[in-house]
Amino acid sequence: MFDFLYNILLASWDMLQQASIYILFGLLVGGMLKMFLSPAYVAAHLGSGRFSSVFKAALLGIPIPLCSCGVLPAATSLKKQGANNGATTAFLISTPESGVDSISITWALLDPIMTVARPVSAFLSAFAAGCAENFFNPPDATQRATPDLSCPVDNCCDGEDCSPEEHKHHHTLVEKLLIGTKYAATDLWADLAGWFFVGILLAGIISVLVPDAVIARYLGGGLGSMLLMLTFGIPLYICATASTPIAAAFIMKGVSPGTALVFLLVGPATNITSLSVLFGLLGKRATALYLLSIAIVSVLCGLIVDAIYLSLGISAVAAVGQAAEVLPGWVMLSSTLILLALSVRPLYSIILGWFGRGDGCGCGSDSCAPSHDHKHSPAGTSDCGCGGACETQTVVQIQEIPAAAKEKQL
Repeated sequence: MFDFLYNILLASWDMLQQASIYILFGLLVGGMLKMFLSPAYVAAHLGSGRFSSVFKAALLGIPIPLCSCGVLPAATSLKKQGANNGATTAFLISTPESGVDSISITWALLDPIMTVARPVSAFLSAFAAGCAENFFNPPDATQRATPDLSCPVDNCCDGEDCSPEEHKHHHTLVEKLLIGTKYAATDLWADLAGWFFVGILLAGIISVLVPDAVIARYLGGGLGSMLLMLTFGIPLYICATASTPIAAAFIMKGVSPGTALVFLLVGPATNITSLSVLFGLLGKRATALYLLSIAIVSVLCGLIVDAIYLSLGISAVAAVGQAAEVLPGWVMLSSTLILLALSVRPLYSIILGWFGRGDGCGCGSDSCAPSHDHKHSPAGTSDCGCGGACETQTVVQIQEIPAAAKEKQL
């Protein structure tokens, strides 16, 4: 029994060392997106256009590191500011399926082909679902986004009584960089840490426990294995970052890269909880198109990826983890220790939540103030089922407009 547990921890530790520096890089980019990506500018481009708005929304979601439940408040805010249903659907799919953090860890644990195939497939599935929704339910041509001009740094002004030119002088570039880095190390990582370590542990268990023969028999490739992976991945709740080490463990056991890609797409984008919220936010038809588009596009992309590997004569098993081998050992170890240090507070908060001594949010920031009956999932991601009515910390954050600004608008 001791040897079994030791082998699991050893396999998980190896995965963690290979992934840590890429996670840190992804978090840093996510923090910069928080500071320099204007929600008002984004919403203004997602309200009109049957296909152009969907294209922009799908493209926008690719780099943003949010999970399938964490993206709900951001998408709801975009919809309230004027984004049409197709654009909202596209953003809801591409955002959890990809992200700068998951792209980085895909490079670390898999190979260049999968690193490119993952965001491209995420974009295609999001674009297909959004176009289908706008085709069957064309957006209202009279609908226009209402810009939110409030300060994204600390809400120091509402943008109504302060012109954008004047507001540019309120915060220096250094201040924005520091605040973005702090956000990445606290709020953003707190949303990902719990599920990331769950994924690392599951990857270690799969590596040690699951027989190679079983995986090769049922998930070795082809349409049947991908449909089976759909059944496994759709109800599962796991973020894009946490799904990557699990996919790497699957590939090393003999799963075809295309089948692993199906898991990387459907696992982060769908789960029972988020689908129930989508049902209330977008309706029955949009939710059905959401699921159908993800399923069809992910399987088609999986078949194409398998064909690419076969035509190039590349073994995905041999390629797994090669990207991380170019890094010196001390860099990997230092990155791992830094990541573990950043994880102490959110994981401690999660553990307290399990024992009923805290909310289990793991936000790591006093700025996360739950509203009404705001509940959190055990692994540190917001999951209140409110359809975005409550406020959470997200990359695309819609600031509350002060009362004075509201009165002026009226």
